[in-house]
Amino acid sequence: MKLWGGRFTKEENQLVHNFNESLSFDQKFYHQDIEGSIAHVTMLAKQGVVSEDDKKAIIDGLKGILADLESGKLVFTKEHEDIHSFVEANLTERIGEAGKRLHTGRSRNDQVALDMKLYCRDEIDEIDGLVKTLLEELLKIMKENLETWMPGFTHLQKAQPVTLAHHVGAYYEMFRRDRGRLADIRKRMNYCPLGSGALAGTTYPLDREYTAELLDFDGPTLNSMDSVSDRDYVIELLSALSTIMMHLSRFSEEIIIWNTNEYQFVDIDDAYSTGSSIMPQKKNPDIAELVRGKTGRVYAALMSMLTTMKGIPLAYNKDMQEDKELTFDAIDTVKGCLALFNGMVSTMHFKKDRMENSAKNGFTNATDAADYLVGKGVPFRDAHGIVGRLVLYCIDKGISLDDMKLEEYKAISPVFEDDIYDAISMKNCVERRNTIGAPGADAMQAVIEQNKKYLQEN
Repeated sequence: MKLWGGRFTKEENQLVHNFNESLSFDQKFYHQDIEGSIAHVTMLAKQGVVSEDDKKAIIDGLKGILADLESGKLVFTKEHEDIHSFVEANLTERIGEAGKRLHTGRSRNDQVALDMKLYCRDEIDEIDGLVKTLLEELLKIMKENLETWMPGFTHLQKAQPVTLAHHVGAYYEMFRRDRGRLADIRKRMNYCPLGSGALAGTTYPLDREYTAELLDFDGPTLNSMDSVSDRDYVIELLSALSTIMMHLSRFSEEIIIWNTNEYQFVDIDDAYSTGSSIMPQKKNPDIAELVRGKTGRVYAALMSMLTTMKGIPLAYNKDMQEDKELTFDAIDTVKGCLALFNGMVSTMHFKKDRMENSAKNGFTNATDAADYLVGKGVPFRDAHGIVGRLVLYCIDKGISLDDMKLEEYKAISPVFEDDIYDAISMKNCVERRNTIGAPGADAMQAVIEQNKKYLQEN
């Protein structure tokens, strides 16, 4: 069924139909299309545009279509151009003339804008739930690892000692901000475009505020041309999804590194690893690698959408049909990555001794040794040079600062005393850093309490 035809004298070329159709992918929001249609006809009846009898017949018919689609009794067929024509054709076939009245005061332009908003809104809620689950898993790791010492890095070089709680806490902050971005987008897009018509509204006495209320929007959109001709909320969503994937990719990269034989910081559960077809010793971090790889796929959707929209004059143009496949794929990709990542993180085993030894052997306590000398009256620049010589000595001997004997310390600087060992212990190095945001246990515990409260309230 075509929703147009009176103007045309020839049948549409099959290749043109195939190129033009969108049912193969916009069937994905059949639920939102039917939901919007029920709200629309409810409003039409309230305004006296259609009768109560027609309203009832239309709603019953739409609910029947929904039930049959969900049960598999009704399937999508190729002759229909899009989800809108599919639903209307089936409705008219089921209830007769009343079905033809559903589209009164509505265009496919505002209809598809509504469907896309409803779909994105629903998906934002699902993605938000997955990110929240990830935050809960990260918080659990933080609680359990306040005294799991490990090296912190800059330039991928071991820098200063931190805790696993503090390191994972950095990702907690990133994903918390991701939830904030999703919430901002949802709030900003939550205005109803239905009633905008093709571009210039309609002469029918529609109650757009009522329609918006029925669909849980904050109100109607305020410009009919803008309502049907922009997809900035899709671009915003794809941008937020790209940022989520960027954060997942960074975390995955670290897990991949930590899983190497050289690091051995973490064991990934067998359920989230694979082996080699030829090398029996291999246990590969495939899930982390795939998450890292699929990040580019979501980036591509964002860039494609930006490129599609950049040259479109007002109002609606067919180019905008390209928003759906890209967005659907990006959403599904992010949801899949989050679900798998959550499972992988929740089952990982951290090798605490290995982490602590790496911090010691990487001279991450060198800064604290310099601070020790400053506390003894040595100018910082001189202290920096002295500790540099200590590190060279340790490298030559194949030992850590913790392994040096006091006489070896004194041979380089007589200022050193027995208390140097307390000053450079991993525990003390971390515990002395207790300002807000630092890795010390007291500071971290305060942050954990804030994070618990946030998750309880949001």
